[in-house]
Amino acid sequence: MTETVPRPTLEAVAARAGVSRATVSRVVNGSDGVREPLAERVRRAVDELGYVPNQAARSLVTKRHDAVAVIVAEPETRVFADPFFARQLRGISKELTAHDNQLVLLLTEDRDDHARVGRYLAGGHVDGALVFSLHIDDPLPELIQRAGLPTVFGGRPDWNGGPDGVVYVDSDNRGGARDAVRHLLGLGRSRVAHITGALDQTSAVDRLDGFRDVMADADPRLVVEGDFTAACGEWAMRELLDRCPGLDAVFAANDITAAGALRVLRERGLRVPDDVAVVGFDDMLPIAEQTEPPLTTVRQDIEEMGRLMARLLLRDLDRTTAPDESGGTPSGVILPTTLVRRASA
Repeated sequence: MTETVPRPTLEAVAARAGVSRATVSRVVNGSDGVREPLAERVRRAVDELGYVPNQAARSLVTKRHDAVAVIVAEPETRVFADPFFARQLRGISKELTAHDNQLVLLLTEDRDDHARVGRYLAGGHVDGALVFSLHIDDPLPELIQRAGLPTVFGGRPDWNGGPDGVVYVDSDNRGGARDAVRHLLGLGRSRVAHITGALDQTSAVDRLDGFRDVMADADPRLVVEGDFTAACGEWAMRELLDRCPGLDAVFAANDITAAGALRVLRERGLRVPDDVAVVGFDDMLPIAEQTEPPLTTVRQDIEEMGRLMARLLLRDLDRTTAPDESGGTPSGVILPTTLVRRASA
């Protein structure tokens, strides 16, 4: 039978360091007012004893839980299958870990999930929320506002009656789409089609708008609505070829959709890029390098988006607990995109 070893206490650390319990508490909780030589003695005693602060007691002092809810408005079947989400979560996790914060992942698929997430957020378990892959008319923003949590959104939000000063991080979806279509036109293509993403998401709407900025007079039959999946890329490509057999280029709303489109072009005996040039969006590796042929695409830094979301939230939380005069958090940050040329266009 294993004997349980008592956990080191705050008093034990104070005795080891030769300081008061209050001094240890201030050092452990990151408070000011302790001279560096004393603080160093406390930190050394903490390491020697293996002291771990009681999170509940620490929260009473700091008013922080050191935990952040990361809410993805998608079913788990998509979140764990689409590498886009893994990249964004990796960026978020790296930034939170660097600041000793825990990531609490919450997924929403239906109304029951929204109610569950709403209750959790209102229960005071986390300091703030990071939300991405929102759909238009999603109830999440209202639930988060009701919970009163500081929040940063991934992607430009678009809902009616939402709060002012919403903080978000996005890529230049519209500008990136324009670059993709201009590249195809620069190759001498004139019948450029577009397979959209899910049009209840602002990223897909912005990319469609970018396509239309350049192709204002395009045949409406050259646009087919998709949903960011490979299966829909295959279906949409077949639909486009049946509607407009003379098309000579395709801009797909993401790389996974483009990969599905490439498979159908190969099935139909069409050469890429000789017969049909293809451009994607994301620069999702290794997908973009492993398609046949390798995919020309618009690169957005998905991991940096996640990292910046977390950084903005943590900065906001720090201001809440220790206000300063350095200015507020920007309401919206748009990251640039870059065209990456490979063999498909």
